Order: sequence, then structure tokens, then C-alpha cells
Amino acid sequence: MKLSEIKEILAALNNVEFQLENGTFVPEHFHVTEVGTVTKHFIDCGGTVRNEKVVNFQLWNANDFEHRLKPIKLLNIIKLSEEKLGIEDGEIEVEYQNLTIGKYDLDFNGKAFVLKNKTTACLAQDACGIPEEKQKISLSELSTNQSSCCIPNSGCC
Repeated sequence: MKLSEIKEILAALNNVEFQLENGTFVPEHFHVTEVGTVTKHFIDCGGTVRNEKVVNFQLWNANDFEHRLKPIKLLNIIKLSEEKLGIEDGEIEVEYQNLTIGKYDLDFNGKAFVLKNKTTACLAQDACGIPEEKQKISLSELSTNQSSCCIPNSGCC
């Protein structure tokens, strides 16, 4: 989800809710403690230099159980970050501590923002040395056509 999309959604909401992909809700007393830009400058295993840039939100739970972040407050935090930091419209990555600090993509299900699990992948698969995955078929799927299998006295052996 891009920053422009979350701003559009927030403008139409009464409450802000975040939910993990497994259905667990982030406690409703969460805070958005950071909004910023994270830039990653790196080289992949194939030698290609890469740059990634995301808009980062950090969610945090404190012991102020009565706290509720309203959509207008989050919109104001976003607006301030755009003004002070020059944040541009980009993909949002959310940091949230569950068992450890996790990084999530963001989606919206019509009611709550969904923290989507991120995965890793090799960006240079052609240079990585990982063999292509072979097609797996079971023996029962093989053709039983007499002309395609070897039978006694057929001359194929």
C-alpha cells in the first residue's frame, strides 16, 4: 500500500485498527511512534547494486491502555512527516514487535489495516547457483499407453 492510499482510507475512517495476517489484532492502545523513510543501499549475490526506499511506520504498545489513535491524528502525523522530512508517496512498511521486531507490508480489508507477512527471496537467481525446481509428477500420472512404456518383447530394451 502506498502512502497516498492510506491517507485516502484514513480520511473515511472513524477508528484505526491494525490486524496481523493470522487475524490477531494489534492492541487498540497502540501508538505510531515513527513515520519516516528507510533507504536500503545494497549489493545482491549477483553483484548488482540496488537501492530500495520505503515509508516506514513503527507501531508500539505502551501501558496507557486508554490511548486510542484517531484517523485525524495519524493523518496529522503523516502530514508533518511529509513537510519536515520531505517524504514522498511510496510503499509503506510497518515495524511492529510481536515476538521480535517484524517488518510487514500493509493492506486494507475494508475495516482494518492488515500487516502482511514479508518474505525474502534471491534477487539474482540466475547468478545464485540455485538449480531450477524440477517438475514433480507421481507415477500414477504417467501415461499407461502401451506405445510409451516398455513391455516384454517390445524391442525397447
